[in-house]
Amino acid sequence: MAKKTNSVGLDIGATAVRAAEVTSSAQGGDVELVRYAEQSLPPNAVRDGEVVDQLAVTQAIKSLWAQGDFSTKDVILGVGNQRVAVRPMTLAKMPYAELQASLPFQVQESLPMPADEAVMSFLPTYETQSELGVSWEGLLVAAWKEGVMTNVRAVESAGLKPVSIDLCGFALVRSMARGALAQGTTALVDIGARITTVVVTTDAVPRFVRVLSTGAENLTETLARSTGMGLQDAGQILRTQGLNAVNAPEYASAAGPFGDATRTLLEGIRSSIGFYAQNNPTAPVQVVVLTGGGATMPGLGQTIASATRTRALLGNPLEGVSMGRKVGGADAFRGREGTMAMTIGLGLGVAA
Repeated sequence: MAKKTNSVGLDIGATAVRAAEVTSSAQGGDVELVRYAEQSLPPNAVRDGEVVDQLAVTQAIKSLWAQGDFSTKDVILGVGNQRVAVRPMTLAKMPYAELQASLPFQVQESLPMPADEAVMSFLPTYETQSELGVSWEGLLVAAWKEGVMTNVRAVESAGLKPVSIDLCGFALVRSMARGALAQGTTALVDIGARITTVVVTTDAVPRFVRVLSTGAENLTETLARSTGMGLQDAGQILRTQGLNAVNAPEYASAAGPFGDATRTLLEGIRSSIGFYAQNNPTAPVQVVVLTGGGATMPGLGQTIASATRTRALLGNPLEGVSMGRKVGGADAFRGREGTMAMTIGLGLGVAA
């Protein structure tokens, strides 16, 4: 019988911190959600994926752990913002530890930051053979070290131990590219509050990652600012009426600015998928799978499908996942499954 592993993924978002304790086999087979909790954050405590108010985030994580009754303080911490660069790269095949150690010398000219100010990792995806020998094709991930350490300090101040730092885009692949979505070429699009993550996979292997600095909260703020209503009211209107909200006469003043904000989000998604398609014409995206808090906004899925000319559907990271007795049934998460995708994927990092 495959050995089971328990691990906890911790996602620090713009509006909330979330943690999921997951049990899975080393072969990535059966997955069980053992514990789950989320705790809201005050406005602007996290900005562009990085902790700004360490005290507020630390307090929220402490409350999260008290609420969730997690079995360990060891966590896999997610990172993912526009200061994280993900580049396709070809490197000579060598033992993985040697490969990691050599990255600062091999890739420094490809980085948007000095190598000594970066945290780097390389994900090999497949081998290639040429007259020069065997090479790895894969994705280089490089993040500003200080931005990562800012988040790490907030987590450590809460009494937790980050045992691993993982790219949120890779976590999204682990939680969503399972079952039927593990076959073919799929665009996974996670629309968060302030950040949208686009990952293209082929047979569950990530081929392309891009992080956009816009999300559902940008649309909410635009509607609120253009109409003079509060953010809470604007959020409620978008959750119920979606993109059609500005067609109502009372919100007509928001039509122009809201349309601009929506186009910014859509164009970022469309151009990301289009860039991948240009460079991979033999493996076109067959379906767009939407997760994140903004994915359920009425009309957004249809608009993304139209913009990308690709079928779009809502993703459910709980599909095929067993529920532990401490989390209850899937009904407990009805309507907010998409917000759990990153966190569950981070928890699956140990088995990856």
